[in-house]
This record gives sequence, C-alpha cells and structure tokens, in this order.
Amino acid sequence: MSRSSATLPDVLAPGMRLLSIGLNPSLPSVEAGFYFANPRNRFWKALNGSRLLHKAVAPGVDAMPQLLQREGIGFTDVVKRPTRSGAGLRAADFRAGAPRLRELIEHYRPRCAWFHGKVAYGAFLRHAGLASAEAVWGLQPLTVGESVIFVTPNPSPANAAYSLQDLVDWYDRLAQLPAVRARRFPGGAR
Repeated sequence: MSRSSATLPDVLAPGMRLLSIGLNPSLPSVEAGFYFANPRNRFWKALNGSRLLHKAVAPGVDAMPQLLQREGIGFTDVVKRPTRSGAGLRAADFRAGAPRLRELIEHYRPRCAWFHGKVAYGAFLRHAGLASAEAVWGLQPLTVGESVIFVTPNPSPANAAYSLQDLVDWYDRLAQLPAVRARRFPGGAR
C-alpha cells in the first residue's frame, strides 16, 4: 500500500455488539496500525475504565481482533483518509465516506453504531442521505437498518471540554443499552 493510500483497515464482523465509528484515522494511528493510537487520546483509558468490557485490554494492534472476537466491538471511520486533524478533511471525503459507512452498517448490522463526537455523526447524517436531526449526546432517535445509534464525546486530546471521567460515564451509559448489554453475539464469546 502506498503511503498516500495508507489507512486503518476496518475491523468488522456480522452482528457485532458495537461498531466504534471515529471521524477519520489519525496519522499516529495509521503509523501504529490500530485505532486511537495517539498516546494522548483517552479512548483506551475510558474504554478500560467503563462497563463496556468484561476484561481490560492493552492498546495495540492485537487489541483490535481481541475486542472483535471477545467483546463484539468493531472499528471504522466516517472517512478513511487519515489527516493530522479533522480540519484537514474536505467535503469530497464525506461524500465518499458517509455512503460507504451506511452500507457497512446496513450489511454488518451491529446492534449499535457508536459515533465518537457530534462532528462525526453530523457529517455522516449530512452525506449519507439520512434525515437530518440535531445530534445530542447519547441514544439518537434515528436508526440505520436494525442498528441503534449512540453518540459520545470524542476522546481526542483536542476535545478537552470532556474529562476522562466524563468519557467513562458516557461509555457506561452506552453499556446499559439493552442492545449493547447482552454479551452474546454471532461468532463470538459471551
């Protein structure tokens, strides 16, 4: 893969409990080969501190298949083009990425599509041909196919308005959704 086309691969399986959806891959994540790899990003600390997992996982390349197989948690992005920050994305990126993401959600049918941030969710709505609604934190009124949608604050270090504890609290709320609470999923462990 050429450097200009390098990105993070999707981590997907039919019937996932959760599909974690970021805005787009960061350059440190692409370099490291796993999602949320920037050491200042609070995703891994919040995930491990929440009730979403029955056992903590160490951040790294091995965490991706482990989370998918053990916990039913997959990963993707609205846009697959990596940038230094979200400000580096163009409208064309969203026009290509949002319909692709909608197709993934409809095909893989995760119980819950989990968006990291209102920016990611809003961009998805605008460019995926879905009814536009104002994004709020938590459970959204809209579904994509059979998948409910939940929005939590972005764990990026650029989003300092939300503390690590705020993120853990939102992840705990996500863990309490009936669709997410059930551990069993096709092809995975309990």
